[in-house]
Amino acid sequence: MHKILIVRFSSIGDIVLTTPVIRCVKQQLEKAEVHYLTKSAFAPILSANPHIDKLFAIDKDVSECIDDLRSENYDHVVDLHNNLRTAILKRGLKKPTTVLNKINFQKWLKVNFKIDRLPHTHIVERCLKTVEKLGVVNDGQGLDYFIPNEDKVAISSLPYSHQNGYVGFVIGARHNTKRLPLAKIIAICKNLSKPVVLLGGKEDVQPAKEIAAAVGVHAYNACGKYNINQSASLVQQSEKIITHDTGLMHVAAAFKKEIISIWGNTIPEFGMYPYLSDHGKNGVGKIMEVRDLECRPCTKLGFTTCPKGHFKCMEEIDESEIVKAVESPTPK
Repeated sequence: MHKILIVRFSSIGDIVLTTPVIRCVKQQLEKAEVHYLTKSAFAPILSANPHIDKLFAIDKDVSECIDDLRSENYDHVVDLHNNLRTAILKRGLKKPTTVLNKINFQKWLKVNFKIDRLPHTHIVERCLKTVEKLGVVNDGQGLDYFIPNEDKVAISSLPYSHQNGYVGFVIGARHNTKRLPLAKIIAICKNLSKPVVLLGGKEDVQPAKEIAAAVGVHAYNACGKYNINQSASLVQQSEKIITHDTGLMHVAAAFKKEIISIWGNTIPEFGMYPYLSDHGKNGVGKIMEVRDLECRPCTKLGFTTCPKGHFKCMEEIDESEIVKAVESPTPK
């Protein structure tokens, strides 16, 4: 029997990106018992995952559950977060561990000197490297997302105008420099032939109201009205997804959606682009970005405002190209 603890504390997208590790460990190691440690805010993402035998959650500190974890007597700890908190955890458990390479130095070189030493592999592949020595390999099945039955949103609960198909538009992102300006989002929504469901959290409620007011009944504002699993259900039922580089992009990838992903100050080469089946290579969709800007990427995360003041990485994205990508037939 193999008893494995997998650790990832945040965020929505990062946790979804660890699901191939969960599945492959569970299915490929004989009599594997898989436990997972995360933060309480993100535990619902994994609550219905059938490959997890026990889910632990903390609010702030690993001391909240360290005694329970010690009592499990793990054979191996898979650290997919790799920070001070997990260092404290590993020191407390004193078990064999493997750690995700976050390629922070390579990202720093690319951001600060535009020197490309990036491995050009998806973070999912790097996550799976941590269990390679256990005999676990990539099964090519992509990401997982399991929605609890009570969180599945009935299509009949949406406005009648949206019950015969809609495009999901994830309007938010953790940082402003990863979001299209509102005027561009409004222009895209107005020019789509299909109705649009605006997706996001409570922090996106106000901009979503402005978008919905400008677009009219063609846009349904779902921001802040649904929990994460319910939002995932709306993603699952969409025809296509337009999204910034954010957590629901990876949720859409788990459902094998056609994704039009929009990139501002960060770049797909950091390894966080939509990861679909067959080792991430056979998905359909389109990446929208302004290539060859000398200032891009300006950070591995994001800023409140463009440090250069011009915001060309988003301002120069052609919204008509996004509309065209959405309106084009899905490749078979």
